[in-house]
Amino acid sequence: MSEKFEMSMTSELKFFLGLQIKQSKEGTFVSQTKYTKDLFKKFNMQKSKGMKTPMPTGHLDLTKDGKPVDQKVYRSMIGSLLYLCASRPDIMLSVCMCARYQAAPKECHLKTVKRIVRYLSHTPNFDIWYPKRSSFDLVGYSDSDYADDKVDRKSTSGTCQFLGRSLSSWSSKKPNSVSLSTAEAEYIDVGSCCAQLLWMTQTLKDYGIYVKHVPLLCDNESSFKIAHNPVQHSRTKHIEICHHFIRDHVAKGDIDLKHVRTDKQLADIFTKPLDDKVFCCLRGELNIIDASNLE
Repeated sequence: MSEKFEMSMTSELKFFLGLQIKQSKEGTFVSQTKYTKDLFKKFNMQKSKGMKTPMPTGHLDLTKDGKPVDQKVYRSMIGSLLYLCASRPDIMLSVCMCARYQAAPKECHLKTVKRIVRYLSHTPNFDIWYPKRSSFDLVGYSDSDYADDKVDRKSTSGTCQFLGRSLSSWSSKKPNSVSLSTAEAEYIDVGSCCAQLLWMTQTLKDYGIYVKHVPLLCDNESSFKIAHNPVQHSRTKHIEICHHFIRDHVAKGDIDLKHVRTDKQLADIFTKPLDDKVFCCLRGELNIIDASNLE
């Protein structure tokens, strides 16, 4: 790179914007281990008991009732955890769910946030692994948990994109409006994942890499049928027209929408709480591993 670009430092990259970079012959490990340990000290949780998952199995009942807690402390914890999501996608869902209650946090919210920190205490050396000699095959996963929020009945959508075996981008968010059906929630999320894949396709072109027929994996059969059916039937009239742009890209061959079994849906980790066995399996599929195992 020094031959093509003017560079002030040409030594091996070890730190970048707070991220620790460890390179080896097998690949690159991106971590925030030091930041995680500082987080334990900041909130006086160095000796806290570890948890195997960041959230309990089943939907959390984070109601607005309960005793208020210090808003400043709660927001500080959320802010610290959100920054950690840059290298810990496995806590993305739980942190984003807790971030919704920053305006008036209660004891139940603080308890849930502390559980996330206890999970980090159980997995302090886990971060993202990017293996070498990986292909440039682009693939996306899309999933949605319909009406999972017990307060406003909105869904939670999750997507993740891989470049070969390397996790490149991910998201977990709650839409602005309530979906009227599972098909609508899943279909809108498929459109969001499609937009991200198209952007990544254009970015790869800048580096001389051209990809076509990008697989987009979804476990909802209705979304699959809607995207491949140009006829507006009664079941899709309630879905806004702006979300149907994915049909054009499926027809052109830019996106290859495929059905995937629910147990193979990697985006599940961004949409719903899972038991420790399933959670650990999906975490491993995302290449979030223990750095000590690579030494």
